[in-house]
Amino acid sequence: MTPQTNAALAASAWLTALLLPIPAVVETLHMAFDNTAHIYHCLCDHLAAVQASCSDTTPQTFMGFCITMVVSFLPLFLVLLCYAYILASALCISSRKGCSKAFSTCSSHLLVVGTYYSSIAIAYVAYRADLPLDFHIMGNMVHAILAPVLSPLTYTLRNKDVKAAITKTACPQDTKKAGKT
Repeated sequence: MTPQTNAALAASAWLTALLLPIPAVVETLHMAFDNTAHIYHCLCDHLAAVQASCSDTTPQTFMGFCITMVVSFLPLFLVLLCYAYILASALCISSRKGCSKAFSTCSSHLLVVGTYYSSIAIAYVAYRADLPLDFHIMGNMVHAILAPVLSPLTYTLRNKDVKAAITKTACPQDTKKAGKT
C-alpha cells in the first residue's frame, strides 16, 4: 500500500466518523423532550437520547439502526471477506509450518474481531428488545471496555517470551524439570 492509499483510507475513516452522525444529531435536536427527561447511561449514546423523547421515535430509531449497519457491519463484512481470501491463500501454502503459522495469526485476529463485533451486536440489539435498563448499560460497557482490553492481551499471549514467562511463573516446578533434562 502506498502512503497515498493509507492517507485516503485514514481520511475516509475520519470523514465518515465525523459526517455520518450529523443527520441523526440534527433530527434529534428537533425532537420534543420533557423537562424532566433523564438519560441513564454511562456514555454518549444516540439511541438512549432518542428513547428519552416524548416524540415519535420510529424514524430516529431506524436512522440510528442504519448508521450502525453502515459503521459497524459493513466493516465486519469487509473484514470477513478479507479473511476468506486469506484462508484461501493459506490453504495454498505448501509447507505445513507456514500454513499453521498463517492460521495461528488469523485465529488471534478473528478472536479480537469477534469480541468487538459481538459486543456491538449485544449493545445495539438490546435496544430492539424490551430489556432492563441495566442490560443496555452493561452492553455498552462491554462494547467500550472488553474489546480494547482483550485486544492487547490476545496479541501479547502470542509472544513466545510472554508465554515462557507465564509458564515459568505458573508452573515453576515444570521449568526446573525441563532445565535438568
